Amino acid sequence: MRRRNAVLQVLCLLKGLEPRISLNEAVAFLYVAENEGLTVQEMAGVSGLTQSTASRSLRALGPKESSWSMAPALGLLEAYLNPADARSHVIHLSARGREVRDRIDAIIRRGETIQPDQAFRAA
Repeated sequence: MRRRNAVLQVLCLLKGLEPRISLNEAVAFLYVAENEGLTVQEMAGVSGLTQSTASRSLRALGPKESSWSMAPALGLLEAYLNPADARSHVIHLSARGREVRDRIDAIIRRGETIQPDQAFRAA
């Protein structure tokens, strides 16, 4: 059996943070990691999630002590009222979120690509 490629390593890292993390929550985190300052609506648009799914996914990644967050409240993101529209929030990484982003970045830099299995090459 070969080692995990970068994609699998990232998914395992996120599952290690919270075994119940959903694919939508992982996608939401990765979009924010690459685009800090997105609103919930913008994140929904770029990710292809509905606005309600995007909101729930982002809120699950917020800090435990925030009234904005919801379980499991992983503390990876922070939400601030949008200065341009106080009815919405802009999303940024928390200190913990930046740490996880940096770990993911290191995994990607070392990246092992997906290689076809030897048995398939011989066929």
